[in-house]
Amino acid sequence: MKVKIIELLIEYTAHSLDRPFTYLYNGNKNIEKGYRVLITFNHREVVGYVLNVQETSKNKKKLEEEMGFVLFEIIDVLDEKPLLNEELLQLVDALSDYYLAPKISILQAMLPPSLKPAKSALSKPKIAYDKYLEVVDADENDLSVKQIEILRLIKKEKSVLKREIKSISIINKLLKLGKIKIVEVEKRRMKIPDFAIEKPKELTVDQKRVLEEIYASRNSVLLSEGVTGRGKTEVYLTLSVRILYENKTVLMLVPEIALTPMMMEYFMKRFHGDVAILHSELTPAEKYDEYRKIASGDCKVVVGARSAIFAPLKNIGLIILDEEHTESYKQDATPFYHARDVALIRSKMNGAKVVLGSATPSLESRARASKGTYHILYLNKRINEQKLPETIITNLLDYSNIDRESYIFSLTLRKEIKLALERKEQIILLINRRGFSTSVSCRKCGHVFKCPNCDIALTYHKQDDMLKCHYCNHVEIMPKTCPECGSPYLIKTGFGTERIEEEVHRLFPDAKTLRLDSDSAKVRTRIQKTVEAFRNKKADILIGTQMIAKGHDFENVTLVGVVLADIGLSMPSYRSSERVFQLITQAIGRSGRSDKKGKAIIQTYSPSHYAITMAARQNYELFYAHEMKMRKLQNYPPYCFLAAFNISSKSEIKAVETAFQIVSELKQSLSTNAEILGPTSPFIPYENNVFKRVILVKYKNPSLVKEVFKKVINSLKGKSQISLNVNIDPYDF
Repeated sequence: MKVKIIELLIEYTAHSLDRPFTYLYNGNKNIEKGYRVLITFNHREVVGYVLNVQETSKNKKKLEEEMGFVLFEIIDVLDEKPLLNEELLQLVDALSDYYLAPKISILQAMLPPSLKPAKSALSKPKIAYDKYLEVVDADENDLSVKQIEILRLIKKEKSVLKREIKSISIINKLLKLGKIKIVEVEKRRMKIPDFAIEKPKELTVDQKRVLEEIYASRNSVLLSEGVTGRGKTEVYLTLSVRILYENKTVLMLVPEIALTPMMMEYFMKRFHGDVAILHSELTPAEKYDEYRKIASGDCKVVVGARSAIFAPLKNIGLIILDEEHTESYKQDATPFYHARDVALIRSKMNGAKVVLGSATPSLESRARASKGTYHILYLNKRINEQKLPETIITNLLDYSNIDRESYIFSLTLRKEIKLALERKEQIILLINRRGFSTSVSCRKCGHVFKCPNCDIALTYHKQDDMLKCHYCNHVEIMPKTCPECGSPYLIKTGFGTERIEEEVHRLFPDAKTLRLDSDSAKVRTRIQKTVEAFRNKKADILIGTQMIAKGHDFENVTLVGVVLADIGLSMPSYRSSERVFQLITQAIGRSGRSDKKGKAIIQTYSPSHYAITMAARQNYELFYAHEMKMRKLQNYPPYCFLAAFNISSKSEIKAVETAFQIVSELKQSLSTNAEILGPTSPFIPYENNVFKRVILVKYKNPSLVKEVFKKVINSLKGKSQISLNVNIDPYDF
């Protein structure tokens, strides 16, 4: 009997283990590239992912002599067919090479919990079946009256769920007699509403023009830019119809899980059962079912958030990234992929078109469009022919704009809320900060309550009377006294969504409110229920963070209030102005989307900041020109590429020494091909007993630096006390 030599990756994502390990297999099960196997590694049972299978007639002893190390045997083969198709296998290699990430980390990002190459996957949900009863022999001779009754029921219905028939003893008897049989049908645990098919809407002249441009363009990537409320969703749907007619598939990405139900509804009404859903809020069972549904070819359209970019669709003809500027498309942990970049790679592999949609495109995408790399599409009129909302900037530094009644809501904003409520119209209030108060301190000794892991101020959440860290999720009960001096006089400063909601109830007691942030969305389905309730006018005011600022279409909203526009401007990021501009522009765009005129109030302590003034004017082109000058002066994307080397260790000395060692090696190897900044402490330099340092590398030509980056990574593989990950194209610095 021939022995199989198996080369595999193990489930750990450390760079030091990012290489093939060799095992033997003597079992009877089929084993191929792309299967998962159970193995022993370092005296532990772990899961491996098969890279290569080779048969040999040599015995174990002979192989060990030739290879020079002990060979262990595979315990078990876990799959009956490869997990990924050939395109996705090629994608693993491409992403690992571009992002300098361990291949196993790419595989784990691609696959649902039940199929991940990890030991934890073994306990996750697998296929579930519904058991149906069908008649095999309708002869009623020698049956009791009760047995005949059940037999006739099954015969009439042709197929009956076993659990729906309560008489278990009679069912068992009929099964034993061979009168009926059990048929197992795979259960779909994802419950999707049965929407009625909707006829396509009449397209505007602008929409028709844009579609013709897409059809005629030789570019594979197209950027759709224009005002908010321009009707891009109908363009997506009409384009998808054409792609499906060509027997190709469609991948539709949205940036927020909050937007998935709405986009799913649009596509379900147009394509019905041909649609699958993928996002992180699905249960492991639902993810498993939807993933298998896609892989089997049972659907032609996938709607989802960032991770849906790895959907196992075949013959992709169109990939759409709605609100392409949104930072949530960039994963903030290894392998640090960006869905847009993955989309571009998959489009090349499939010969597909990529449509990037946004009223406020990222500077990188807009710059590529300006150079002709992307085909730019303009939709500059709102679908309802309405003018853009009237926008007022309220200067909070001017004391005439506020009074003692409220230091949070200006006189202007309170007046407009009152008028909108009187007209029975709806209001959106945006504050991009959750919780009640941003910090708690002692009035007597000045002690500030900080996170023991991150050393940053804890946020007070009144809803559950707790202090929470918004970075590492540490929580603690809100104390009654100061732990330093015992004083009961504690001050809560700053405000978030909870505080805004309380203020609204105080000032407008008859107004019904809803709140949507990541706290209120922790309960599954809460996002969808909140959005639906507001759309159905069951509340007057929707209060929330950036989750409510983009993509939503509420026809009765005529007022948007940006409670504090300055949040984000002081963040240590070269993107801070761009983010604030995009957030305010998108938020304003929620107002006046139907036949009623819209208005927006922007409250700020920086009324002359260009990001705020240009957002108020809804002038993207002016902002783009100004921000590009800033980026060029500072040499930031899109004028260069970035790579962040993140070093962490439980020893601060080792973290600092290693950081300086890396800087020295980079400077020596790259000389004039890159600009190196750091090492420096990141925004959170200490977290969960780990010290952190970061190095930023700016470069023009990726091909000139990649091998140097790999060399640095390899040089640290033997250092167990140091962790290094490289973030290619980091979103923040």
